[in-house]
Amino acid sequence: MMVSKTELQDSRGDTVKNALALLIVAGALAAFYVYADESLLFRVLGMLVALAVAVAIFYHTDPGHRLWTFFPASRTEVRKGVWPTRTETLQTTMIVFVLVLLVGLFLWLLDLILGSGFQWVTGISGG
Repeated sequence: MMVSKTELQDSRGDTVKNALALLIVAGALAAFYVYADESLLFRVLGMLVALAVAVAIFYHTDPGHRLWTFFPASRTEVRKGVWPTRTETLQTTMIVFVLVLLVGLFLWLLDLILGSGFQWVTGISGG
């Protein structure tokens, strides 16, 4: 598989843009704590502006563009799903609840039987 020179340059450009976006976020986070004496409102606004700039830079990369197109596509796919009715959900929940209780009782009885058998065979009382 050959990678063309332009694809390689785009990849490097995306790497630089991603690193820049990450540095902006890290710098904003550091500034938020360094300037702890300043008003919280100004620090939060500065953080939000820095995040917006970082997101804008990330959007202009290939992974950012793919991520941005992924969200509407995933929303469409979720809407295609068939969701259970309220009755089906309640019935399924009750079945799971009853089965968990039955398995719990079975394991408790098994523990009692095996513990008693161990005590009978060894003569050691469990604690």
